[in-house]
Amino acid sequence: MKFFENTVNVRLFILFTSIIVIGVVVWNISVFYEGVKNEEREKMRIWSSAQASVNKAGEEQDLNLELEILNTINDIPMFIVNTSNGFQEVNNIPEAIASDSLKLRQYFESIKNQNQPIIIDLGEAGKQYLYYGDSSILTKIKYYPFILLLIIFLLLGLIYLYYVTAKNSEKNKLWAGMAKETAHQIGTPLSSLVGWMEILRSENVNPEYILDIEKDIDRLKTITERFSKVGSKLTLELSSLNKAVENSFNYLKDRSSKLIQFSIELPDEDLKCKLNPTLLSWTIENLTKNAIDAMKGRGDLKISLFEDKNYFKIHVNDTGKGIPSSKFKTIFQPGYSTKERGWGLGLSLSKRIIEDYHSGKIKVLSSSSESGTVFEIKLPKD
Repeated sequence: MKFFENTVNVRLFILFTSIIVIGVVVWNISVFYEGVKNEEREKMRIWSSAQASVNKAGEEQDLNLELEILNTINDIPMFIVNTSNGFQEVNNIPEAIASDSLKLRQYFESIKNQNQPIIIDLGEAGKQYLYYGDSSILTKIKYYPFILLLIIFLLLGLIYLYYVTAKNSEKNKLWAGMAKETAHQIGTPLSSLVGWMEILRSENVNPEYILDIEKDIDRLKTITERFSKVGSKLTLELSSLNKAVENSFNYLKDRSSKLIQFSIELPDEDLKCKLNPTLLSWTIENLTKNAIDAMKGRGDLKISLFEDKNYFKIHVNDTGKGIPSSKFKTIFQPGYSTKERGWGLGLSLSKRIIEDYHSGKIKVLSSSSESGTVFEIKLPKD
């Protein structure tokens, strides 16, 4: 059916169907509840009649039926009250409450309005009033709609979670497929470029030209390697974190605006960490390029490496326009970008590289329009 081919129609159908099902279930429970309540009131009416008969009976009157009726109800709390509001008799009350006059009075007030009192006519002896509460069964039925609604909402929540997870998984597969296809497409002309470079070398072309071409080819190889690793299972190797950060810093410094003042802070000790240098440099590059964009090509950029008890930490600090605190998490979502032509993939890929591949953490540590932004990468020591 064409109706179900539209995702919005499917969602609306599920929503309205769920509302109808919930409404029908709640209505049926409500009807059942009222039925049980009326049945209990009829029982109490019969019980009160039996009680009146016992109170008015003579010594020789046969009361077997009345006594049997009085002994049949043992799960409904009841108070027989005289006209002066004093307790004549209490039944089916927990011993801990019945033995304490204050608790007994409080308990009576709590159930007093649950049901209309039944008048027990004692003839010339006057009248008594039977107050009674809901039985344990009726109390449970009262809460069934809420329990049922909770279960239904939990099921709907699980369905929604499954839907979102499946959708995100589909997106991840799509991005991974696109990355691998990009790596494959770059690989073909890259091979040709390597061949042409050898031809140029044999033609005695200026070595400086060949050196620049080699740098660009190496860069393309690095990009190809990065894209080929997206979506693949990586084996992390124990590598020098100092070297990985310094190499990224030097590459970016040489290829960025001279109006950007770069600085780096590395520890004296060479820090060793399980990582993939290619993907880590990609992350640092993404953060640095975002920082340069935020500074509009002019400002100070500092990359720091240090450690604490549990993590190795990399800070990328810029003097840009800052990021609103409400966007600290949003900027890592796929597709989110503040640039007109941005795809919103850089930071989302960085988050995946650090958190999924390296079991680390990445976040905006601080940001303001006066002091700029600090991104933090945390890599576990173990």
